[in-house]
Amino acid sequence: MKSESERHERMVVALLAACGMLTSLQFTLIVPLLPLIPDLLDTTAADASWLITVTLLTGVVGTPMVTRLADLHGRRLMLLVSMGLLVLGSVIAAVIPGFGAALVGRALQGFGTAVVPIGIGLLSALVSRRRAVLGIALMSATLGMGSALGLVLAGPLLQWGGLSTVFWCSAIVGGVFCILIRWRIAEAPTGGSHTFDLIGAALLTVALTALLLAISRGQYWGWTGSPTLTLAFLALVTLVVWMLWERRHPAPLIDVRTAMRAPILPINIASFFATFGMYANHLLTTQEALAPASTGYGLEVATAAAGTLLLPSALTMILLAPLAARVINRFGGRRALLLGSATMAAAFLFRMLFHGGVLSVVIGSALVGAGVAFAFAAMPSLITASVPGDEVSTANGLNSVIRTLSGAVASALFAFVIAALPSSVDPAFLSEPALQLSLGFASLCGVVTAVFAAFLRPPPNKEPS
Repeated sequence: MKSESERHERMVVALLAACGMLTSLQFTLIVPLLPLIPDLLDTTAADASWLITVTLLTGVVGTPMVTRLADLHGRRLMLLVSMGLLVLGSVIAAVIPGFGAALVGRALQGFGTAVVPIGIGLLSALVSRRRAVLGIALMSATLGMGSALGLVLAGPLLQWGGLSTVFWCSAIVGGVFCILIRWRIAEAPTGGSHTFDLIGAALLTVALTALLLAISRGQYWGWTGSPTLTLAFLALVTLVVWMLWERRHPAPLIDVRTAMRAPILPINIASFFATFGMYANHLLTTQEALAPASTGYGLEVATAAAGTLLLPSALTMILLAPLAARVINRFGGRRALLLGSATMAAAFLFRMLFHGGVLSVVIGSALVGAGVAFAFAAMPSLITASVPGDEVSTANGLNSVIRTLSGAVASALFAFVIAALPSSVDPAFLSEPALQLSLGFASLCGVVTAVFAAFLRPPPNKEPS
């Protein structure tokens, strides 16, 4: 009986981790194809970029609401809803021709962002603590591996069967996962309160929409342009109103008091900087791969093969996830976070000092992946240990939103640095000093994360000291 129970727990962990990888893959699967989208869908380059923005937008806006509904009305139910929307969006984009259908499909795919925090909630409720820590580590690792694989798979899938094949693959795999979830994963107990904060949800939707649009579209509208500044002001005002409302509501969408106190607030701040480092690894590795050798650091790798330089980083995340889980079980999430962030800082410092060769790029990127494996495994484990059981999905959903916003900030800042410090050889790429500056800044993000980890005080009796 015990052996059968263990097999079932392993299957639950593997299935949820696979779902997490599929959803994280959606965000980068279209990125390498952006230069081709105007010809494929008969649109402009500016409009094509909305295929990225709209997925981020629905992910950021939808995740807090979907995860709250999961804690209230059933985590498996909302997991199926999130995966179902991802599948529906993929089918729409694959079947209906035209840019409009692709935009709608990408928007629906964004709801898959909620899968990881909901999956963490299911793991905390359905499997043993030791197995849950392993599952959380694997799900967190799939965020990095999925985003890296998206960059690798996009080109071959497009060449094999066209743009529709890219979407059909997501639809078919997602559909199989939905069947397995319905068949093999039980529902978790729900929270005592069954009220949903509609006003809080509306205010947060407005605030997050305005904030993400200001961040992600600022490079097109101009950072000092009236649309960008107006949206930034609207986001700030609405966030203040939302926080005041949530503090007064008896059953808030997100418990602001809990979110603003230790250890949740420092964990979320650390998440922002750690995620920035992960995305910087993706962006800067791709930059080095594609840049001409005359820039002083470029490797001149073919576009279709550039993503392969991220594979060592992605594989490192997956391979080290079980070790990260053991470290968390033995020494606690705080020490795992400290180890991961320190490794990231050292890896980016290595990359800043040694670049311009394939071996140095691969080693540096893999070392960043090692740091990400420990840091990303630790953060959701720390959050899960710090909140009541009926708020696990909601709290991890907020953390997921912060990580998504961090990725948007990293992309926007990267575009700004290219525009401000371009290479004299080709303005589409960074100059060598700008590359070193960017790698140094990413190393600093690892240091900041390590500082937060060093002073973090997890709840007693839930984390090893």
